[in-house]
Amino acid sequence: MQIRLPDKVNRIIETLRAAGYEAYAVGGCVRDCILERSPNDWDITTSAKPEETKRLFARTIDTGIKHGTVTVMFDREGFEVTTYRIDGDYEDGRHPKEVTFTASLEEDLKRRDFTINAMAYNEQSGLIDIFGGIRDIEQGVIRCVGNAEERFTEDALRMLRAVRFSAQLGYQIEENTKRAIRKLAPNLKLISAERIQAELVKLVTSAHPDYLRVAYETGITEQILPEFDICMKTEQNNPHHCYSVGEHILHSMMEIAPDKVLRLGMLFHDIGKPQTLTVDEKGITHNKGHAAAGEKMTGKILHRLRFDNDTINKVTKIVRYHDQEIGNTEGSVRRAINRIGEDIFPMLFAVRHADILAQSEYQREEKLKKLTYLEEIYDGICRRKECLSLKDLAVTGSDLIAIGVPAGRELGVLLNELLDIVLEEPTRNTREELLRICREKI
Repeated sequence: MQIRLPDKVNRIIETLRAAGYEAYAVGGCVRDCILERSPNDWDITTSAKPEETKRLFARTIDTGIKHGTVTVMFDREGFEVTTYRIDGDYEDGRHPKEVTFTASLEEDLKRRDFTINAMAYNEQSGLIDIFGGIRDIEQGVIRCVGNAEERFTEDALRMLRAVRFSAQLGYQIEENTKRAIRKLAPNLKLISAERIQAELVKLVTSAHPDYLRVAYETGITEQILPEFDICMKTEQNNPHHCYSVGEHILHSMMEIAPDKVLRLGMLFHDIGKPQTLTVDEKGITHNKGHAAAGEKMTGKILHRLRFDNDTINKVTKIVRYHDQEIGNTEGSVRRAINRIGEDIFPMLFAVRHADILAQSEYQREEKLKKLTYLEEIYDGICRRKECLSLKDLAVTGSDLIAIGVPAGRELGVLLNELLDIVLEEPTRNTREELLRICREKI
């Protein structure tokens, strides 16, 4: 099998080889090339010790020299070059206490997580595939290198990575590997929230976000997202639904674009349903107030997983407003945009569309028709560039002060009164008209 390596990667490999060392592109970049994907970065493994690597290149950075990694810089582009190594004991379920450098490529590949990530390549030797990575790619399988329990004991995050890779590639997790995950999933408590977050985002923005179901079945979500487990166990006996809350969430993620905020919005949009569950005299389930409850829960979960404030703000707003009723008039749409926010409101069309498609077919046609109608109203409002907030008013606070409105609370009240008028009748948003209204009020 032939892989086309970038010129800079070849130069690094050839420089190391010319000095008498072995060197290969390794890991995810090799996997991606075989899958005809563009690697995000290129890693190189070598028999050269870090100090030996540094002597061969004009500019290097000691990014992880304790563990054998030196970053070689070419034209402001960095390439990690790591010495063949054997990892020592893993005391924290994530990092080896110490590493031992080795002259054996096989020993280096043996410590890696999955067979599809344990291949190496250079143009002289071709593909080095000791553990059956090509076979597992052909069969669509995620399999640990060697003993799965040992790999997961070394680094507990690998369990979530197994599900993430399966979701990105559409692969199945091999049974021994899956069995080891079920046994060792509690070790994920050793992993930092930031690392859990990074893998979770990659999973939910993948081609198969519904593979979060595998994380549930193997006990992973019980450790990192127990609120989702409760949703998977919460049935919905309601004409509008045909799935449990959790299955509805999984199906809804499949119906929306692979954007981080949108996918997280769908993941959490019904997270408050178990807390608000009621059953009427006919046995029909209801979840009144689940959006407000879900907003609070989502905020706590996203903080717990160390998400940034911008993501938390957007996702919690999606959860809060995902099913809020909006009237069929232009005025009601303008007021909803003002209330929800001009950044979040347009996202709700995709959110509601995904929500509807993940429900039963009961009234689906009517729901989609109304959604399309609201989107047409919204498009018209945007096209006409109508006033939607105080910043769009044709007058400012300074204008009102100039005609005698005192600064302070009364000024703010009057500006909001003007906004209410304009949201209902946008043609009145002229300086002359609004100042005339103000003069009548004062």
